Amino acid sequence: MNKIVIIGCGNVGMSYAYALVNQKCPVDELVLIDKNHNKAEGEAMDLNHSIPYSPNNIIIKAGNYSDCKNAKIVMIAAGANQNTGETRLDLISKNLDIFKNIIKQVMNTKFNGIFLIATNPVDVMSYITYKYSKLPASKIVGTGTSLDTARLRYILSKKFEILPQNVHAYVLGEHGDSEFVAWSSAMIGSVKIDTLLSESEKSQISKEVRESAYKIIEKKGNTSYGIGMCLVRITNAILNDENAIITVSAFDKNIYISSPCIINRKGIKRRLKIELTLKEQEFYNKSRAIIEDTTKNV
Repeated sequence: MNKIVIIGCGNVGMSYAYALVNQKCPVDELVLIDKNHNKAEGEAMDLNHSIPYSPNNIIIKAGNYSDCKNAKIVMIAAGANQNTGETRLDLISKNLDIFKNIIKQVMNTKFNGIFLIATNPVDVMSYITYKYSKLPASKIVGTGTSLDTARLRYILSKKFEILPQNVHAYVLGEHGDSEFVAWSSAMIGSVKIDTLLSESEKSQISKEVRESAYKIIEKKGNTSYGIGMCLVRITNAILNDENAIITVSAFDKNIYISSPCIINRKGIKRRLKIELTLKEQEFYNKSRAIIEDTTKNV
């Protein structure tokens, strides 16, 4: 039985839940946990009323931490929101204690599934989950730059007037201000994008990807639909044992950082090594140093 538990019924958690209901996902049971139990109950009721028009017949309910015991995936979206003018790294102090408490309660149930982390700063929160859950690193998957990669592919698809699915390009590093596009390996079909764009165009696109979240937050207060779809994509890769390649935040030496990874029912099967130019390697090293600096005191 494929049970998913969502901890945190805010914009991200419920966008994920709604996307799960709308897509044909191999999910049998969906449990919602929130510090406001009435909200979780209301969300479950609302989602249940969509089931007659859903491709899935999912059991949906509000629950508690005891429901985590036999869950395949526990997705954490709980924590403070990123406000206008804040970076993702500004959220560490707000979310550290929240996460420690959540992980302790989940692990008290003998949970042995996969943690899927969406709370920002997601690289640091994924590491905290790994550190305090004491589960194998492969069982902690952060959404990382999966959303940034989706934004990049969307922008490039519009520019070249092709399907986004035919764009093969990745955003690497921190899910934050130090992220970067690996242009040297970016492809449209079998054509290298490096040959199709000027340095100025690449710089502008990278900036647009990096600043997308700030612009959305300024206009509507949060980002939710994009990350909800990323979470479903990762979920399907896990539950369908796909061996899919997705840019997620995964353990690398002493931190969590994003690169393309193979995802299957065991979580992160392995990281893929992308050949970077010297300049791209500098970007990666800088991003890594920022994550290391913010992770060392948690």
